[in-house]
Amino acid sequence: MTREPEIIDVWMQHPNLKFINHPMFDSLKRWTGQEKLTSELPIELTIAAMDEAHVSLGLICAWWGPQGPLISNDEVAAHVKKYPKRFVGIASADLYKPMEGVRELRRCVRQLGFKGLRIVQWLWNLPPTDRRYYPLYAECIELGIPVCLQVGHTGPLCPSEPGRPIPYIDEVALEFPELKIVGGHIGYPWTVEMIAVATKHLNVYIDTSAYTAKRFPKELVDYMKTNGKKKVMFGTNYPMITPAKCLKDLNMLELDEETRKLFLYQNAQRVFELK
Repeated sequence: MTREPEIIDVWMQHPNLKFINHPMFDSLKRWTGQEKLTSELPIELTIAAMDEAHVSLGLICAWWGPQGPLISNDEVAAHVKKYPKRFVGIASADLYKPMEGVRELRRCVRQLGFKGLRIVQWLWNLPPTDRRYYPLYAECIELGIPVCLQVGHTGPLCPSEPGRPIPYIDEVALEFPELKIVGGHIGYPWTVEMIAVATKHLNVYIDTSAYTAKRFPKELVDYMKTNGKKKVMFGTNYPMITPAKCLKDLNMLELDEETRKLFLYQNAQRVFELK
């Protein structure tokens, strides 16, 4: 693997036991051969996985679902505080309590320095056009941060419908033209739809989390090389896939130097306003 000048992973999480042992991830464990954990993993394990692939910065996220936080914003903040040069926090919030969710998002950005909001729609089985999302979208615009959503089918044992780019991401972008939207997991099997939505809307982007470079659909690679140069960002969805595994076959894509830099870190720097 070629040593890159800089790499930013825009979707990763450091798992706690509550998160990684949740039954909804049983299907992913079958695919990846992971076993149930019995003790908490040190944050240094995640740092080591980043170092192996020369990932300089990870956008590490919280997870909130209908039953409450699986990975809390304060847990994420503690990791960022311990390794401030290696992590940037991405918040999550409660869709069922809109004002509490808005206040929590403000706290995360204004007090904890977080740089985005992530909502994983399949946790809620609610498409991103549902009214419960809208106060948080408006607050993201006011705070100047992106909202990060999942696009495509779900590996976990939850419905896939909320991950469809069309109509959902398209309609959100039409109703909130000032909102920066990052669609994670490339949108498969609706990747062409996701590309169409990102092409249509100035503030819609794609990240490649949960896919290794050799599994990128041809349509996505062609988009990265042409009018999508500034639209696609690198992500892993660690610990599902390690950064080293994601990047192992990057050279097979035959990206020119400009496109490679945009994909690996420059687009993330611009969209998330990272220093």
